[in-house]
Amino acid sequence: MSHVTLTGFMICRTLEEADRVSHLLAGHIAETRAEPGCMVFEVLRSMSDPVRFAVREVFVDRAAFDAHQARLRTAPWGRATRGIPRDYVLTVGVEEAKFTPPPRGEETAN
Repeated sequence: MSHVTLTGFMICRTLEEADRVSHLLAGHIAETRAEPGCMVFEVLRSMSDPVRFAVREVFVDRAAFDAHQARLRTAPWGRATRGIPRDYVLTVGVEEAKFTPPPRGEETAN
């Protein structure tokens, strides 16, 4: 079984957008950490650049990661953050790949 790790940044376009993300963040973190297969889930807002959020997710396997992505398509977080630019790297086991999440509502090509 290969762990799946996603790291990178979500970069809001305005402070207002970043504040909206911050408002939803506690609920999103709690819901994600409660998902089966979630080992680590951290989202931290940068103090020096408040429109940037550092993201680190670790799931036990690809199925758990894919289930997380599927849940986001209809979750309040997914709808509210649709379209916000992300710069993520996805690591499966020891392999690393660039990851760009699909717009919410579209299927993940995996």
